[in-house]
Amino acid sequence: MIGFICNWCTYTGADLAGVSRLQYPAGFIPVRVMCSGAVDPTYVIKALLDGADGVLIGGCHPGDCHYQTGNLKARRRATVLKQLLKEVGLDEERVWVRWISASEGKKFAETVREMTEALEKKGPNRFRWEWAL
Repeated sequence: MIGFICNWCTYTGADLAGVSRLQYPAGFIPVRVMCSGAVDPTYVIKALLDGADGVLIGGCHPGDCHYQTGNLKARRRATVLKQLLKEVGLDEERVWVRWISASEGKKFAETVREMTEALEKKGPNRFRWEWAL
């Protein structure tokens, strides 16, 4: 599972989870981005095609974005991306968008745990084999 997470909020929340010794699944790979609004949909599609079971886009709560509206852009892009995934017959539920602030280490750990459990119920990502070039 790949997480494109905002430097200012979600990444700091992940750091707080680590400092607080909160456990979350080891299969989570965080990718720090300066803002969730900087997450291009092609990054998400590439991660899924390369075999990631799911992608978490983590950003600041609405109204708290350090770049004013980056998180709102991320939400709009994710909505369109999920619609496109659905249109081509792919499972759009493998992409999650969550707002996690710097002080929510516990929420970060719970979100990663919940997403991992949900993805385990779905089974392995089949995008890689079905869309191999």
